[in-house]
Amino acid sequence: MEPVKPIYLDNAATSHPKPESVYLAVAAALRVGGSPGRGSHHLATTADRLIFETRELLAELFNGGHSEQFIFTANATAAINQALFGLLQSGDRVVTTMVEHNAVVRPLRELEKRGIEVVKVPVDSVTGIVNKSALQKACLHQTTRLLVVNHCSNVLGTIQPIEGLGRWCHEHDILFMVDGAQSAGHLPIDFQHLDVDLFTASGHKGLLGPQGTGFLYLKEGVELTPLIYGGTGTNSRSDLQPEHLPERLESGTLNLPGLAGLHAALQFLQHTGIEQVHSRETQLTAKILDGLQKIDRVKIYGSDNVMLRLGVISFNLEGYDPAEVAFILDQEEQIAVRVGLHCAPAAHRTIGTYPNGTIRVSPGYFTTETEIECFLRALQKVSARSS
Repeated sequence: MEPVKPIYLDNAATSHPKPESVYLAVAAALRVGGSPGRGSHHLATTADRLIFETRELLAELFNGGHSEQFIFTANATAAINQALFGLLQSGDRVVTTMVEHNAVVRPLRELEKRGIEVVKVPVDSVTGIVNKSALQKACLHQTTRLLVVNHCSNVLGTIQPIEGLGRWCHEHDILFMVDGAQSAGHLPIDFQHLDVDLFTASGHKGLLGPQGTGFLYLKEGVELTPLIYGGTGTNSRSDLQPEHLPERLESGTLNLPGLAGLHAALQFLQHTGIEQVHSRETQLTAKILDGLQKIDRVKIYGSDNVMLRLGVISFNLEGYDPAEVAFILDQEEQIAVRVGLHCAPAAHRTIGTYPNGTIRVSPGYFTTETEIECFLRALQKVSARSS
């Protein structure tokens, strides 16, 4: 008898499965034998070309202008840290929201110790949506250097209303930064239209690439102090860090296998179309929400309008600790979901689920309707146990 294939519903943590081309590209890159920017032999130049093409694909996917404005990082957290610590100085003021991920919250907490003022704007306790006017009012209360907004909540799936904020920020001499860890690859995103100054994302979530990849986008003219100094493969005669991008912010050898996988993933998304991905995932999200609403004692958090959220659904089952439900689903049904605070405790305080958190399910582009039906049946069985 063949073993049951596990059902993976934790794509908000990392996407799985990846396109087959991603696995093949990672394996092939491990056999290249050269490092980008480290030599002029054909193996090194092959690696250089791959890195350049990956930047070009990102610039095309996000309408980001020149590809050197895309800085490769190990993940979205590294990109956020480079942005915040590289930009802010003592005396600066930052406005953000109460539903940010710890990848933003913790760097800002450390920066407060260094003389940065941080203002957190509350969000709606049901939907998690921040009031745009409240954000603007907070920014204008005192001179503000930076507005940081999470594009999509990793707890509620909420899509924040960031349209027009970039233009408004620039009218008031404020820089605009978006954490796109949960939106990149899931939503059509146009940097020129949004007028963002800084945008961060991981490569291993909606972009369908491997773990250990991410990027920071810098609008032309935005300058950051590097977090890391060292070898970049260019102008090795000087002991000064290069002034030009992307080398200024990319010291050390890049993750060639990971970026090769990201290259293949971006090609897949380009061929498939982000609109198609978004449409497919919206259908899956609607199916999950509809099924959860029919199960006794399930409480769903976030907007009930599927068009205002992405495929991140938090819920709890009355009478159960969320960790207990996840354990049963994993051990008895081989269904992988995520529980806890999801590295966003402030969001859980806002919706009243702190300290135990919620059960989070997050389908991906490759999730099937059959898998969702299996998950819903399994959860119904758990609910029936306490009837």
